[in-house]
Amino acid sequence: MTEENAPLYVTQPMLAPLEEFIPYLEDIWESKWLTNGGKYHAALEAELCRFLGVEHLSLFSNGTLALIVALQNLRITGEVITTPYSFVATAHSLLWNGIKPVFVDIDPHTFTLDPKLIEAAITPQTTAILPVHCYGYPCDVEAIQRVADTYGLRVIYDAAHAFALEQNGRSVLAHGDASILSFHATKVFNTFEGGAIICPDAKQKKRIDYLKNFGFADEVTVVAPGINGKMNEVQAAFGLVQLKHFANAIAARQKVDAHYRAALADIPGITVPATPAVSRPNYSYFSILVDPSFPITRDALFQRFRDRNIVVRRYFYPLITDFPMYRGLPSADPARLPVARRVADSVLCLPIHPHMDENDAARVVEVIREAARS
Repeated sequence: MTEENAPLYVTQPMLAPLEEFIPYLEDIWESKWLTNGGKYHAALEAELCRFLGVEHLSLFSNGTLALIVALQNLRITGEVITTPYSFVATAHSLLWNGIKPVFVDIDPHTFTLDPKLIEAAITPQTTAILPVHCYGYPCDVEAIQRVADTYGLRVIYDAAHAFALEQNGRSVLAHGDASILSFHATKVFNTFEGGAIICPDAKQKKRIDYLKNFGFADEVTVVAPGINGKMNEVQAAFGLVQLKHFANAIAARQKVDAHYRAALADIPGITVPATPAVSRPNYSYFSILVDPSFPITRDALFQRFRDRNIVVRRYFYPLITDFPMYRGLPSADPARLPVARRVADSVLCLPIHPHMDENDAARVVEVIREAARS
């Protein structure tokens, strides 16, 4: 339980007690094998494949490098259709590969790329679609794949929010030509920093493994202009420890989610998005929309939380298309992105993590109720 006025954060990265991690650190120290595909790296790849229900996974030091390498591996060029409603790394990975992002608007219910708008954005230079699963809400993967198949496009999913997510009994990560995970400390499963690429076959995994290690195929052979994206042994060991506690962490998050949904349902001017239509949710974020009818603005409510030591996030605000390297693109025109604009200007992500209890959740809700009485 959090003490009154003690900091309450959006996320809590530690799922496991510190004492469980110490033997792994001691073993790494004794072995002198710190990186370059050690035993914990291999073990975590195998455990994640089993846990997530995928066949081929390659670990990375962070999710941004995983995105950059996934595009390199599939030799994506030209233009890629993507969303303005994401973390900037999604679009930055395109620029780092010399690719032009083309932004289309989002679905108002899932905040993911609206598949009905993709076709109109396709040009002769379009080679791929880069959608983002948002807050644990999956993209409309079937509709996106139909468009991709019709026009011969690749599909690379930014799945940073989709760890362990299943729909109709199947891993969401199995869709498309690749899915990219982030294991940053803010994620539902983390390795301090980290990431992964899920790909459909062993041949692609082999090339990805070359690309994340400078392009080395063996000690004296370089087969591609790779980068240093390797996950080290300490990160991998931390991931193995965290994974043991993931089920309990999800159960705890589910309780916070349920408390919020019940407590916020009757507050005028606060919109709580519907429960994700998935068979295995991950409760990775809890977002609300502060409507214009609410007595104070979203930003004023944000400040009230901060004044009470409760760290909420305007996530994702600003839109990617508001930043200087993107706002000059024709597809960044605000008139083309009305849903994304509305959501970005009204969203708040509330604290949700395994170390919260009902008193913590009630403390968050009371700030909103107090503002509603303003």
